Amino acid sequence: MKYAPFFLALAFALSPFLTDSFGGFAPDAFPVPQEDPPTQPAGYAFAIWGLIYLWLIVHGAVGTRRDNPDWGATRLPLSLSLGVGVFWIPVANLSPIWATVLIWIMLGTALAALLRAGRSEPLLLDTPLGLYAGWLTAASSVSLGLLAGGWGLTGPVPAAILAILVALVVGLVILSRRPSWGYTAALIWALVALVVQNLGTSPLVAGLSGLGALAVLGYQFKQSRA
Repeated sequence: MKYAPFFLALAFALSPFLTDSFGGFAPDAFPVPQEDPPTQPAGYAFAIWGLIYLWLIVHGAVGTRRDNPDWGATRLPLSLSLGVGVFWIPVANLSPIWATVLIWIMLGTALAALLRAGRSEPLLLDTPLGLYAGWLTAASSVSLGLLAGGWGLTGPVPAAILAILVALVVGLVILSRRPSWGYTAALIWALVALVVQNLGTSPLVAGLSGLGALAVLGYQFKQSRA
């Protein structure tokens, strides 16, 4: 099992090159086309995947040489998350609904790995798992918002607000149990990208995203000092 996270991280990182690329859901993938929705962060934010892939590969490689419980407890949930992630892009290119189901499975198992991780090697354990889980928290919430808007359950702005609130609730609950600078950084990265996306078009969404980023940062400081 200790080799599984490494090989799955490699497969996960290679998946964008071995399948059709994914640049976001096509607007016409939804009954109500989602053209430049306020729910979706600015495009530059997705560059974080490069850092996540690299750090997960390093984490997996180092983990092959670690036998202590700090590492062992993370391997099964992380492997499950990465295993699902390998197939996420081809599914996302076919169905936003199934992509949302899969990304929530990825999130749940990634959070389980983060919460189980020991604290002995934060840069190799907490940080990569936190970055991965933090970004998935944002991405999973965005998927819900896109479904809500894309199926006409709400308008574009309420859908974005729904996504932000879901991300904040999940994020703050996780930070209450496991303060993590990696998790905090990824979640704030996504929220700031929502500010950038909505500055000129939806001040409400931009403002809520900015306040959310400050709340996450403040709570992380509070928890890390407790």
